[in-house]
Amino acid sequence: MSNSSENATFWEHLDELRSRLLRMLLGVALFTVATFMCKEQLFNVVLAPRNSDFISYRLLDIPAFSVHLINTALTEQFMVHMRTAVYVGLLLASPYIIYQLFAFVAPALYVNERRYAIWVGGAAYVMFILGTMLNYFLIFPLTLRFLATYQVSTDVTNMLTLQSYIDTLISMSFMMGIISELPVVCVIMGRMGIINDKLMTAYRKHAIVAILIVAAIVTPTTDVFTLLIVSLPIWMLYEASIWIVKVVNCK
Repeated sequence: MSNSSENATFWEHLDELRSRLLRMLLGVALFTVATFMCKEQLFNVVLAPRNSDFISYRLLDIPAFSVHLINTALTEQFMVHMRTAVYVGLLLASPYIIYQLFAFVAPALYVNERRYAIWVGGAAYVMFILGTMLNYFLIFPLTLRFLATYQVSTDVTNMLTLQSYIDTLISMSFMMGIISELPVVCVIMGRMGIINDKLMTAYRKHAIVAILIVAAIVTPTTDVFTLLIVSLPIWMLYEASIWIVKVVNCK
């Protein structure tokens, strides 16, 4: 812990925090504006899962299909563009945000605490991005295909709105990103002595039930196939967490 941190007054800390927050907001704003200006490239990526030539469908050899999106409100397309740009801008700016947060708290930490904070922050960021990518390349495409092609009758035609598509993609990406933090959370709890690998193994059956419930919440579909597609990576994260907690606690 540095002497300058100990001698700083409350108002100096507050001023430093305000400065860091402004830098974070500026970073998010710059990435958001850049993303907003790259509209064609942005929506080429965002809308890719609606066509059967998407890489995940080709790898899984899924029959050809296409989802047609419609717009039902005057301002909907512009607002969707704004929301999507903000979310992607936030994702792109997140390393800078983490850096600014670390720079604010680092002076008050000991050397070993700084190393631990760097590890936790880096691992949390990587796991969130991996969860987002898993949703984009696997979970959301399968969910979209099932819901967009499901019909109670051939007399009823599906008309999916752009807003519904984007809202589902963003919400599922965020939720899968949060769920992917499971190993990091388990390691922190393990280091604090709250849990250990034996406890997690003993409650594996309870965890599987909880995983199925979470998977049912994350995906809006009711078919068993999609439920298993979502549940499997979460279960693998739990099993990996048991091993990681065991290794960490043995040190």
